[in-house]
Amino acid sequence: MKLPAPYKLKEIASIINAEFEGNPDFLISGINEIHMVEAGDLTFVDHPKYYKKALTSKATTIIINAKVECPENKALLFCDDPFEAYVSLVRKFRGFQPSASSISSSAIIGEGTVIQPGAFVGNNVSIGTNCVIHANVSIYDHTVIGNNVIIHSNTVIGADAYYFQRKPQGYRKMESCGKVVICDNVEIGALCAIDKGVSGDTFIGKGTKFDNQVQIGHDTRIGENCLIGSQSAVAGVTVIEDDVIIWAKVSVNKDLHVGKGAVILATSGVDKNLTGGKVYFGIPADEARKKWKEIAYMKLLPDFMDAMNNKIK
Repeated sequence: MKLPAPYKLKEIASIINAEFEGNPDFLISGINEIHMVEAGDLTFVDHPKYYKKALTSKATTIIINAKVECPENKALLFCDDPFEAYVSLVRKFRGFQPSASSISSSAIIGEGTVIQPGAFVGNNVSIGTNCVIHANVSIYDHTVIGNNVIIHSNTVIGADAYYFQRKPQGYRKMESCGKVVICDNVEIGALCAIDKGVSGDTFIGKGTKFDNQVQIGHDTRIGENCLIGSQSAVAGVTVIEDDVIIWAKVSVNKDLHVGKGAVILATSGVDKNLTGGKVYFGIPADEARKKWKEIAYMKLLPDFMDAMNNKIK
């Protein structure tokens, strides 16, 4: 997430009550969790296992709970609880903002777009031209929707990322400050849920179509002209390239990559990266012909075992 204007290191240190190392006037232009960082961003790290990853990432300011050497051209903020410090910044710069009406006055809605009764459009939402938003759709703050998009009833766009830090006393929520971006000519079925990014964007490419009851996790990127069948779920930070077909009741694990033109048949479970241009099936999903052959062999196994037992006798 980009800050409304760049902040100086000393200003951020004051907000989170942290010591710092670096030029007090060092500029910070965004806050991002480690998967999404770029130059100018602030991120955090609170476990020695991940110190090196954070310190060598593209982030130029790091909140850390250990006194370590500051990398060249970067700045450090020292505090006991980097997670809470980071979350406090999210709350400050993009905290929850209540709405006073079903369609926020700050929403931008294009010409020819129809919003049916009972729909909710949050703060700073942008909707393009000639869209249809059906009854009881909820579009959370900062969502961006292109032109000629259809969203069917009871779908939720932009709910918080399912992202928690586990502690002995329970779970702490990673506050979300990202958004959902939906491109032109997308159609989203009824009862779907597309979560916003933790600090970046969840992205749905041009011309993609969802059936009903589809779940898309945070920071996932869906390419152009994809089809996703009913009751399918794609976990966070996954990339689905263009022209992919995912049939009904498919589950795709987090942090995976599905190549262009792949087809995943119904009821499959994806637990690894899939090459494009192939057909997949099964749990775990594998090339369909290979999986069907395995199933055929499994059906022969009882007769084979009976024959072996008779031979032993």
